[in-house]
Amino acid sequence: MSLPPEKASELKQLIHQQLSKMDVHGRIREILAETIREELTPDQQQLSTEDLIKALRRRGIIDDVIKELNFVTDSVDQELPSSPKQSVCFDRQPTLKKTNIDPTRRYLYLQVLGGKAFLEHLQEPEPLPGQVCSTFTLCLHYRNQRFRSKPVPCACEPDFHDGFLLEVHRESLGDGTRMADSTTMLSISDPIHMVLIKIDIFGETTLVASYFLEWRSVLGSENGITNLTVELMGVGTESKVSVGILNIKLEMYPPLNQTLSQEVVNTQLALERQKTAEKERLFLVYAKQWWREYLQIRPSHNSRLVKIFAQDENGINRPVCSYVKPLRAGRLLDTPRQAARFVNVLGYERAPVIGGGGKQEQWCTLLAFLCRNKGDCEDHANLLCSLLLGYGLEAFVCVGTKARGVPHAWVMTSGTDGTITFWESLTGHRYIHKPINPDEPPLAEQPKPLYPYRTIGCVFNHQMFLGNCQPSDAVETCIFDLNDESKWKPMSEEAIKSVCAPGATTSLPPFPPLCASTIDASVTSNEIEMQLRLLVSEHRKDLGLTTVWEDQLSYLLSPALASYEFERTTSISAGNEEFQDAIRRAVPDGHTFKGFPIHFVYRNARRAFATCLRSPFCEEIICCRGDQVRLAVRVRVFTYPESACAVWIMFACKYRSVL
Repeated sequence: MSLPPEKASELKQLIHQQLSKMDVHGRIREILAETIREELTPDQQQLSTEDLIKALRRRGIIDDVIKELNFVTDSVDQELPSSPKQSVCFDRQPTLKKTNIDPTRRYLYLQVLGGKAFLEHLQEPEPLPGQVCSTFTLCLHYRNQRFRSKPVPCACEPDFHDGFLLEVHRESLGDGTRMADSTTMLSISDPIHMVLIKIDIFGETTLVASYFLEWRSVLGSENGITNLTVELMGVGTESKVSVGILNIKLEMYPPLNQTLSQEVVNTQLALERQKTAEKERLFLVYAKQWWREYLQIRPSHNSRLVKIFAQDENGINRPVCSYVKPLRAGRLLDTPRQAARFVNVLGYERAPVIGGGGKQEQWCTLLAFLCRNKGDCEDHANLLCSLLLGYGLEAFVCVGTKARGVPHAWVMTSGTDGTITFWESLTGHRYIHKPINPDEPPLAEQPKPLYPYRTIGCVFNHQMFLGNCQPSDAVETCIFDLNDESKWKPMSEEAIKSVCAPGATTSLPPFPPLCASTIDASVTSNEIEMQLRLLVSEHRKDLGLTTVWEDQLSYLLSPALASYEFERTTSISAGNEEFQDAIRRAVPDGHTFKGFPIHFVYRNARRAFATCLRSPFCEEIICCRGDQVRLAVRVRVFTYPESACAVWIMFACKYRSVL
């Protein structure tokens, strides 16, 4: 790491002061005199540098100095974002992670200095040392940079003490390599998206709050430092209820040469809000006009699921097109089908609702969905559509119904040859759509639809919105020629672009990049497998049965689990012949083999075991009675971005047939 000249000179001065404080120079002189007196032989004219260093090391002087100056390697990198007077601290514990700082770039150092008034946790007792407890974790996103705080125990005043170093730069106009000045930063309207999640003692994640922090007030503050009190509001039906307060400190590094007046900053923010409000007003006027025209085509259109706006987790109505954007997964996902598998293994959970009254609508922003690692069908469909658009496909989110009129969202791609493919984001299944012609004679052979969808009201992506205006909204008879305005009524692409294009409005949440998995697949597989062995042994013991495990048989189950996951990702079955041949060789004549594979998207062994016991086939294996019974279990965890995972478990047994 290279330091600016002023930092280097300051560091040298601090080291010099510490050496003087320890009187290192005096001790070196004493050791030098002693060494010359005791070790310099008559034929030696002078003492070499190597001899002196050996003598200093032998007497522990060098070790003492290194101990006193350990901040050089552990703390200095982390302290640089602070103001120059606080840049190095001798008594700071070197527990923070190192951060490489480019002195030619501009950074915003965001510190979370505790929370208060989290009243829902007012009665929670202090956790005992080593006790498992519910935790809060704060997730941040700013201009393609993502951060995650250390988990802290849930409390009325949670002990958040984390710092995040955010790089502030422009990606256009050739300014990418120049340090941003105050005026340039004032024009960067991207907010810092903060998402607070709670993880309970069972590992279940809950979305607590989602907040967009306007950071540019720091540009008008003295010394480029400001302290903020941020009130976090709840989500969904509780979006008007405060859940707690965070104390935040913002600091620019390097310090600004010239700060703006607070009046200039406030004026800029007010102008942006005014411009955004005007664009949203004009789009609303246009959407109302479009809807009136749509109803005039056919009065029955009023009952179709044509979704123009949707509420996010903060209860804000946004155009549905703003929930989709081409998203590139970098090197984390290689194919569209692998992307579909990734979206499929993210958990499914409907938005919570207090009391009855049907489904609570809540379309989450992408960061909230990824941090929670689960969401409703609309969240899955929006993410899958964004990833497929990133792979260069013409993809759309479809809004309609499944059986019994249940509202649902799925994804559709249109091939260059006109092939229409439906992608079910909750299962990863793909279906080719071949429309039924209702005018054909009754005896004419018609394609039999395999998909679960019944009706379709509209399709949309980041640039287009089209309402279904065909006589019937049944999916099986629907013609997906989106250029035919007699079948699909389009919205103006210019109108959509005015509120949904990147940077069009300041109220548009930026899309975060995907993060690589932090789960070690081998370690996690072994842990779950050991836990399952223990649970099976205990269960059989309660039934008065002994348990003998056969490790070789367990190992032979691995190819089958790998084959199942490969088939889920590619729709191609492979390797089954080798697995069957190996099992036949492992099971002697006169013995019976039984196996039961099952798939989960969570890593809780006890919960998985309870689910397995509900299956009569699995229970038959686990509770197997007979002669020479040998049991086997194999677990294979497949990791995906955002620490999502597919967990395959296979229970098996072999026993001697006595019938």
